[in-house]
Amino acid sequence: MATIAQHRVTHSTAFRVRRLRNQILFWSVIALFVIFACFPVYWMFVTTFKEVNDLYNLQNNPLLFHLPPTLDQVRYLFEQTNFAKWVENTAVVGGAVVIITVLICVPAAYALARVRFPGSDSLGIGIFLTYLVPPTLLFLPLSQLVAGFGLNDSKWSLALVYPTFTIPFCTWLLMGFFKNVPREITEAARVDGCSRLGAMFRVVLPLSVPGILTICIFAFTLAMQEYVYALTFVSSSDEKMITLGVVTDLIRGDVFFWGSLMAGALIVSIPVAIVYNLFMDTFVRGITGGALK
Repeated sequence: MATIAQHRVTHSTAFRVRRLRNQILFWSVIALFVIFACFPVYWMFVTTFKEVNDLYNLQNNPLLFHLPPTLDQVRYLFEQTNFAKWVENTAVVGGAVVIITVLICVPAAYALARVRFPGSDSLGIGIFLTYLVPPTLLFLPLSQLVAGFGLNDSKWSLALVYPTFTIPFCTWLLMGFFKNVPREITEAARVDGCSRLGAMFRVVLPLSVPGILTICIFAFTLAMQEYVYALTFVSSSDEKMITLGVVTDLIRGDVFFWGSLMAGALIVSIPVAIVYNLFMDTFVRGITGGALK
């Protein structure tokens, strides 16, 4: 009996040691991931509020404040550049791109996912493949399109061009989401007297809100962070987006306004991070629901 009791104690001790080791390993990995994810944000924060003498002193630790924090870098960003105008342009263009993308993607994806016709699957794959075409191959022909509409050096040229890469991927993603909606539901709606469009608006779209919200977030993010087309079609400072304006106006030759650069990046990234966290569950459901089908 003593031997059995000792064996049980030994087994229990080994189990607790193994469990403690697994917990330490788990939390160590989580800690490394958190440090890796938060380090760029911390670096931007420190650089944003450092004084110039502290920022450019190579003897100082770049991760710490050696002089009192200051708002000079943020003040320079708002007073000496068109940062507020860039934010406004980004919101306007991003909103226009989202509206255009949704208006085109929803009926296109619904038709490709729910209506059977020859070549529908191949057409859906072909639409997605157009998303993979590099922008460097398209900005020359697109420049002719922009010139034809008289939108040279205008932010509205970006609202015209950006849907060329948001629509293909969002259509493909929304196709997978529409395919997850059971056909029996739409057939029941048709039996109750709904037309095909009525079934789409009254049944399918309410069930597909996560997917639609996902393509809205995706389209706005792509429009906000795009650089090649913005650099090609816009040169006036008043018409620039944030991504282009911060880089071109705060990098002058070999002079980098690091504090204001980091201030612009930090100010823009905070609301984006908040939106993603608020809608994270919906965004993940939309991505997985569309991409895994």
